[in-house]
Amino acid sequence: MMSTEETLRLTVAALMQLTRERQPDVAAAIGLTQPQLSRRQNGKAGWTLTDCDRLAAHWGMPTLDLLAGPTHAAERLPAGRRPTTGIQTTAPTQLPPAAPPPPHHTAPPAPPPNSPPPTPRRAAPTGPLPDLIRDRVTAALSEAGGDAETAQAALIKTAVPDVMKLFAASRVGGRYEHSEFPPTADILRKRSQKGADEIWEGRPKWRSTDLHRAARAGHITMDVTALDMNAAYLSALKTWLPIGKLVHSEGNHHDPKRSGVHLVDPGEWSTPDLPSPLGARQQPGPLWITEPTLRALIRCAKMDLCNAPKIMESWTSGASEGLLEKMRRALATVRDEAIANNDSVTTEYIKSMYSKFVSTIGESAANREIRRPDWMHTIRSQAFVNLWLKAHKAHKAGLTVVQMSGTDELHVSGAWREVFPEGRGLSQVKAKNVYTLGGNE
Repeated sequence: MMSTEETLRLTVAALMQLTRERQPDVAAAIGLTQPQLSRRQNGKAGWTLTDCDRLAAHWGMPTLDLLAGPTHAAERLPAGRRPTTGIQTTAPTQLPPAAPPPPHHTAPPAPPPNSPPPTPRRAAPTGPLPDLIRDRVTAALSEAGGDAETAQAALIKTAVPDVMKLFAASRVGGRYEHSEFPPTADILRKRSQKGADEIWEGRPKWRSTDLHRAARAGHITMDVTALDMNAAYLSALKTWLPIGKLVHSEGNHHDPKRSGVHLVDPGEWSTPDLPSPLGARQQPGPLWITEPTLRALIRCAKMDLCNAPKIMESWTSGASEGLLEKMRRALATVRDEAIANNDSVTTEYIKSMYSKFVSTIGESAANREIRRPDWMHTIRSQAFVNLWLKAHKAHKAGLTVVQMSGTDELHVSGAWREVFPEGRGLSQVKAKNVYTLGGNE
């Protein structure tokens, strides 16, 4: 006979299935974190009487009905808490004995190996995703009595939970369910509390040594424009992200349908007037890089800019380029509106949302809803690769690439407006300043 604790765990699982709720949703509703709820459900911690009262209130039933078992609790679940589609009419109290299927039914085909599990149904947001952002700004301004500075401070303070709610809403109808707390591969673990792991993101810090040497010697002078790439991390949300747990493999093989981190022996860079996608790394030899950096190196090798990288081992999962796309589009849409309306409150709020999303999805006490250091490294690397692609575009168009650094700074000489559209949009660039190399440089 099952204990009360075991029965309650089964009941919670059954009700979550019926309501199509995820652990973070239920945890937030009853004042817990997702890891705390997970520990209760896997038996590593016990449910308290206070937890039971809060669970019962959350699902709209007396506590004794919640404790009476999954079937009884499912019958007491209010009709309004059930999704309108895909409803399971009863909750299982235990695993039934195996039974052969009816002869006129055929078993569904098995999923291909390494394919991620399908996404469970979630309750759809009540309106378009951008409205979640607009409504939050409106509410903050109302609470602040119209004081823009107070409202902006409040919005920035709640940017992390707000962007995670937006992310959850954006995943409604998604084809696959991503893993929020997969086991962390050793290569992604920090070596100390304040240290770093072994992943090289490819952050650039490059200057054309030949040009600067010639300028210092007085042989050349040229006008240089420092260009700023707009919302670099927002653009980088469009990238191939691992969906589930990373799996180890060895061998010099790249599967474009998978993503993760790779130990590579990079090819020799043979284009001195253009930076390498590897960024500011100086020491030779193998290194761990992310999917965007690997794909950039492979692309460069096909363009004869370098030798092909050799993959030695990898940690990868089935991947999607669209995991963050709906959220990215919502943020970009509201950002464009805010810029057009000269709305600095919304503009700064959007910036805080996407930047804090990237900075807290690894291992951060500010975000307890997800732990994906592989995503964090991948998005950052994609921002650096996007900057490199701008440099390559400039180089190919006949501009002189003088310097590239950080996530968003590219220095070029030449008619850059013929190559890049000017403005504050995601596909546009801004001129930060102009200087003369060999003059006031």
